[in-house]
Amino acid sequence: MPRPRKCRRVGFIPTNHYFSPFQKTGDAVEEVLLSIEEVEAIRLADWEGFDQNLCAEQMDVSRGTFQRILNEARKQLADALIHGKAIRIEGGNYLMAAYRGRCQKCRCIWEASESSADSSVSLPSDMLPTPPPHVCPNCRRT
Repeated sequence: MPRPRKCRRVGFIPTNHYFSPFQKTGDAVEEVLLSIEEVEAIRLADWEGFDQNLCAEQMDVSRGTFQRILNEARKQLADALIHGKAIRIEGGNYLMAAYRGRCQKCRCIWEASESSADSSVSLPSDMLPTPPPHVCPNCRRT
């Protein structure tokens, strides 16, 4: 019996759950499925520009596991772009992390005391409360 899969910590659930290439009406579109934790891995590594050690720490997984999640996500995105497939974002095995702030000035990262969500339940993003603005503990800027 395989070991149960560990929940990955995510700090972001995208507001758009479906992306589709422009098609003539009536044409069937193949889909690629991305999990929430795969989207989080892409966000941390490619959008935020963090190194893999920091990304793995934020997702509460090993660096090797983070690398596997990121590689699979990039492979699926490449498949969708090259072959004109739709991208559906859903599912996964994750926990919402407490809100983490990132200062635009000094690039300091901190975890806010108010958590936007702390549940393994997959909620639509419009049901999650927006985290309040916080002051950077390093430079005192919002």
